[in-house]
Amino acid sequence: MGFEHKSVLLDETIEALDIRPDGIYVDGTLGGGGHSYEICRRLSDKGRLIGIDQDAAAIEAAKKRLGEFGDKVTVIRSNYCDMRKELAAMGIAAVDGIVLDLGVSSYQLDTADRGFTYREDAPLDMRMDQRQEMTARDIVNGYSETELYRIIRDYGEDKFAKNIAKHIVSARQNKEIETTGELIQIIKAAIPMKIRAVGGHPAKKTFQAIRIELNRELEVLENSLDGMIELLRENGRICVITFHSLEDRIVKNSFRRNENPCICPKNFPVCVCGRASKGRVVTRKPIVPGVAELEENKRAKSSKLRVFERRAPLEA
Repeated sequence: MGFEHKSVLLDETIEALDIRPDGIYVDGTLGGGGHSYEICRRLSDKGRLIGIDQDAAAIEAAKKRLGEFGDKVTVIRSNYCDMRKELAAMGIAAVDGIVLDLGVSSYQLDTADRGFTYREDAPLDMRMDQRQEMTARDIVNGYSETELYRIIRDYGEDKFAKNIAKHIVSARQNKEIETTGELIQIIKAAIPMKIRAVGGHPAKKTFQAIRIELNRELEVLENSLDGMIELLRENGRICVITFHSLEDRIVKNSFRRNENPCICPKNFPVCVCGRASKGRVVTRKPIVPGVAELEENKRAKSSKLRVFERRAPLEA
């Protein structure tokens, strides 16, 4: 199966980036290269695009899609958390814009043997980087009931987390859980039938939780945003597209903190902590897909775009 991924909020992201033709831009979640392609189209011969992804299939597909832009494009197999290190190795100290399109690609969801889907029976995998040794199978069979409850509750936000964790631990005492199909049946048994009859797929939240835990998605995001803002040149922008509330909250809080980092008590007449603002939040409310995009791409439903612009601190 070819790598296909329809970029969500594409026009809105490109507009928000406010692209400078001679600038340097980084796509930290390259995927199929949708956002990168539109960035490259707007770059002059002096402009440059660095694409980063940890998925080998994404790297291969993006190289083909962006091939027409030649030396303007550099593709790196890595995690965006290592962006500063990768750029430093290339002699790049600052960039004009950064894009992150978080979550799972359509290719990863639709390729059954990657183990992300809860719609087909496949080996429990869920690795975004297949060089990683640990898989979803290790979490399902190795985590304690308390640990499983924690991740399903916190990352899946499933009100049946406790019962799902209990059922998983009970089932694996008889036989190791090896496939997505086996896990789905266990989850279904842990959720009341009347609840399963309404709403979405009963396994969706648990699969999301295991995927986030395995790939350290929230930890990587939280630990990377400040450093990426530091990478931006004056008036450079970072655009982040999220797909669930936990990601969105991290991005919102990080952007607010970088805009107003002061920790002085509110009753202080002037700031004495010395923490200077790094810029401004461009999107007071997140940008969400329009009706046309939602009709065309149902996976865009929960997406939100937030934008931050770098500004130099004011002189004292």
